[in-house]
Amino acid sequence: MNKHVVANMKTIVRSCIKPKCVMDNNGLTYKKAGVNIDASKELVKRIAKLYPGIGGFAGNFQIGDDYLVSSTDGVGSKLKVAIEMGKHDTIGIDLVAMNVNDIVTSGARPLFFLDYYATGKLDVDIAEKVIKGIHHGCQEAGCLLIGGETAEMPGILREDDYDIAGFVVGMVRKDRHINGSKIKKGDVVLGIPSSGLHSNGFSLARKVLQVSEVPLTEFTPWAPYNTFGDELLRPTRIYVKDVLKLTERINVNGISHITGGGMIENIPRMFPEDKNLGVYIDTESWEVPKIFNWLQEKGDIDIHEMRRVFNMGIGMVIIVSQHDVDEAQKVIPDIRVLGEVYYKKSVAFL
Repeated sequence: MNKHVVANMKTIVRSCIKPKCVMDNNGLTYKKAGVNIDASKELVKRIAKLYPGIGGFAGNFQIGDDYLVSSTDGVGSKLKVAIEMGKHDTIGIDLVAMNVNDIVTSGARPLFFLDYYATGKLDVDIAEKVIKGIHHGCQEAGCLLIGGETAEMPGILREDDYDIAGFVVGMVRKDRHINGSKIKKGDVVLGIPSSGLHSNGFSLARKVLQVSEVPLTEFTPWAPYNTFGDELLRPTRIYVKDVLKLTERINVNGISHITGGGMIENIPRMFPEDKNLGVYIDTESWEVPKIFNWLQEKGDIDIHEMRRVFNMGIGMVIIVSQHDVDEAQKVIPDIRVLGEVYYKKSVAFL
């Protein structure tokens, strides 16, 4: 065990999280809030029979010595919060972030972005705010917004509802493509903090507020001038520039975007299937934002469920060789050393 990881791990009580782990929990869960992660995993498993190789964070298409890397995503029920708060200027940033953060896990630089905006009745002012947010997100990610689609769908969506989806294409040289094949035992697990909930787990977060009878307009106890609506609508952090700067300075062995499924579901996605590898995570290596602690307490949510649904304050996990840790910390000042890679297919929290 190297100096960057907690010493004497054998003496520490640890919880190895596996897919079939059973919880005894009477509190709120994502499933009780209406989202079934297991059903989503089953769908991916079935689709993989038709299209082998899917399940990563982005799709890769080789052209000569380069890969075109693509992703498509939305922002989930975070939209409900934006609509209820009447705040539409940052949800577009979330849309871009969820897509570009996925493709940068391959080391790809985003090239262009397309958006889809659907509504029951077009409100030009709201749509303009949303698309301005998308444009802002593209600027932050260093890509171009080159087109999109606006659809009015009365009878399918209510007049005051809308939905958005995005699609991004990036590129990376074949010899710089990050696919997890270089990850090895003893590598160090690093984490870049999130800006909050990002765009995942909102069905559960909204359920907690509902059962606690806490309105979105109520001020949070830890920031008296910040409402719960403001907290939930914090824009998703865009990691593109930080990650690309890092890949230019050191050899990055693996990257995981911590989205729906949390660390438990997303970290294993960066490991090749033929490698019997997992990670130790030291839970004291970063400070969990207060919103997550509040949600867990008010919703009586099991810690396993919290880690399986939310990012818990870490939005991107990066695996590097031990000798590259110091350089990584110079490139990204707020990066954290979380743990280490070891021989076992699990994510163990210490």
